[in-house]
Amino acid sequence: MGAITNWLAGLSGPVVYAVVGALVFFEDAIFVGFVLPGETAAVLGGVLANQGHVTYWGIALVVVVAAILGDSVGYEIGHHFGDRILGIRPLQRHRERLGAAQEMIRERGAAAVFFGRFIAFFRAVMPALAGISKMPYRKFLLFNALGGITWGIGFTLLGYLAGQAYQRVEKQAGQVVAGVIAGIVLLVVGVWAWRRHKRQG
Repeated sequence: MGAITNWLAGLSGPVVYAVVGALVFFEDAIFVGFVLPGETAAVLGGVLANQGHVTYWGIALVVVVAAILGDSVGYEIGHHFGDRILGIRPLQRHRERLGAAQEMIRERGAAAVFFGRFIAFFRAVMPALAGISKMPYRKFLLFNALGGITWGIGFTLLGYLAGQAYQRVEKQAGQVVAGVIAGIVLLVVGVWAWRRHKRQG
């Protein structure tokens, strides 16, 4: 990643915004996140803001907008092409995780869109799965925007505060965030199961 950071640092400010925004956008729109996760691009943007190549709020805005727009494109692709999307080669190797993501959509609905933003694999596929499931776009957009704002500001801020230590922080942050989100999901599912059991009893 050091080589990527050095390369980006050698670019002009507007080009840095464009490259970081494109990486975040295409992760959600066409599954580029399997190659370079969007959270890495967001953290790199924060690092470059710390170094003075771009402004923090400028790069945070770019990341947030790119995340929301990318998710919207991913949603439309899933909505128009349906289950055929699941047959493309990059996804065929992840059938079990796709099944888990689809189950999350069925059980949690729009909340899965928000929580999925913080988990690398789910972040790349959740928009398309929401479109495939025919989730109303307004409902999708609301939770997509909430997740994109929280995620975009959070990860660019991590990069900004970390400075040159971005690699270690990005790895640890991803693990911590995944753990926290997993805990929240387990808590929500537990409460839902308890209420369902109580109603049936």
